Amino acid sequence: MREAARPGLDGASGGPPAGGGAVGGGLWRDKAGLFGLLVLLALIGVGLLGPLLSPYDPGAMNLAERLRPPARLPGGSLTHPLGTDQLGRDVLSRILHGGRVSLTVGVTVVFATGLIGCALGLAAGYFRGRVDALVSGFADIQVAFPGLLLALVVLAVIGPSPGGVIVVLIVNGWMAFARLARALTLSLRERAFVEGAIILGCRPVRVVFRHILPNLASPMLTLAVLEFARVILAEAALSYLGMGVQPPAASWGLDVAQGKSYIFRSWWLVTFPGLALAVTVLGVNLFAGWLQLVTNPHEREKLLAQSQTAGGAGSGA
Repeated sequence: MREAARPGLDGASGGPPAGGGAVGGGLWRDKAGLFGLLVLLALIGVGLLGPLLSPYDPGAMNLAERLRPPARLPGGSLTHPLGTDQLGRDVLSRILHGGRVSLTVGVTVVFATGLIGCALGLAAGYFRGRVDALVSGFADIQVAFPGLLLALVVLAVIGPSPGGVIVVLIVNGWMAFARLARALTLSLRERAFVEGAIILGCRPVRVVFRHILPNLASPMLTLAVLEFARVILAEAALSYLGMGVQPPAASWGLDVAQGKSYIFRSWWLVTFPGLALAVTVLGVNLFAGWLQLVTNPHEREKLLAQSQTAGGAGSGA
């Protein structure tokens, strides 16, 4: 027995079907959200098509071409549009392959942390009691411990590598999903449609998966997009510190670290990887802001009302 769709916490089940057009129109009018979506699609495209788009092997060295400036500067060449680094490697190729690393790490970590955190949060919020105390206590202890220090200690033990970065970011990232899932489940647990299902004798698994979990989809999706940006920054920071992706592989954080010694005479070595990282994180955050807006039932109704008002005004004119 599921409660009728209405605005509230159970926003995933609410909202009129006709709202899809309003949502699409809202994205077109929200230039920041549209920019974020385009950046996210570009990152996905680079991740899938990076080897095809890359003009050179990112690890191929050519000392005769070292420290070439970008094409528009004196001494630059269109063969290396963004210049070359201190080993003669093409900067554009390394940025494209670095985006692939960021996408792989981000998607893997967010999927794993979301799965683990949501499961633990659902269990803590639904069963409460000792289960809640155990999950919440463990999350509080881990949050109190500095995440960067934990990552550095673990990577120092298992060795720096992309796989090691994924492991430490999963260990250090599930708490946000668990806390949100727990808080929403505690609230939904008191709703009439959940209590009714329990009274009718539905098993806990059915109650959780049929009545509670669907109502967690929207806030969890927004959090996942925000965590994706955080994970990209964390991977870049660990690679910058030498505990993530190792040479000759490409990573935005690693390229910034290797180019910092040449920042005053070869600024492009730091600028272009840094810009790629900054634009990606900015775009993902902007898209997450728009996603949070349209997945909120109250805001979605406002978007639909504004769309209908604009349509009525246009037809009247």
